[in-house]
Amino acid sequence: MSDTPGSGESPPVIFLHAIDRRYRQGAATLEILKNADLAVWGGQSVALVAPSGTGKSTLLHIAGLLEHPDGGEVYIDQVATSRLSDAQRTQIRRTDVGFIYQAHHLLPEFSALENVILPQMIRGLSRQEAVKRAAELLSYLGLKDRLEHRPAELSGGEQQRVAIARAVANAPRILLADEPTGNLDPRTSDQVFSALNQLVRASGLAAIIATHNRDIAERMDRRVTLKDGQVVEVE
Repeated sequence: MSDTPGSGESPPVIFLHAIDRRYRQGAATLEILKNADLAVWGGQSVALVAPSGTGKSTLLHIAGLLEHPDGGEVYIDQVATSRLSDAQRTQIRRTDVGFIYQAHHLLPEFSALENVILPQMIRGLSRQEAVKRAAELLSYLGLKDRLEHRPAELSGGEQQRVAIARAVANAPRILLADEPTGNLDPRTSDQVFSALNQLVRASGLAAIIATHNRDIAERMDRRVTLKDGQVVEVE
């Protein structure tokens, strides 16, 4: 595996190389991704801006090892993942990848704090350690006074900040977000993205964020789009 030009000396945290993905639709074959490359380094945010139906979610699913490509390789910390077992891929998703979706998917019967504690305890942390980190993350995201509130008692922006805290609770190396502010009004969207961007830089995450919001995309380190199945840098 070689570094992308301009990467400097350090290798990318995640490198999608020559990715192909196609789907059968009746007698036809839809080519979604064709020889697509994308490398992202730690502490770097990349905006994925493309029309609906061009493969943004597919690219994120492949990057997060939720979906197998038909060709090419996904390298995470320079490790090729295509031949790993399902158990090994699950372990990488659990420890190295955080996901944020447009819908927050919080567990309604649990408090904000408990929603962030649970993934840490599933990983094996003690409750004491999980509570401490969850409280620190939520406070960092401006929710210090909302720790014991359930999702129904939180605003849309607060719920999404809890989802962000949950996504990074296990200290992943990679953050994948699919329209994380898509359901929010402009002012709340700006606040949530600012918190997310600050967390990416502070934690050294490699972040790929699919968004239709041009203003948000302009505030990220890089912008890419999908054209004819390939990832293309946007100035």
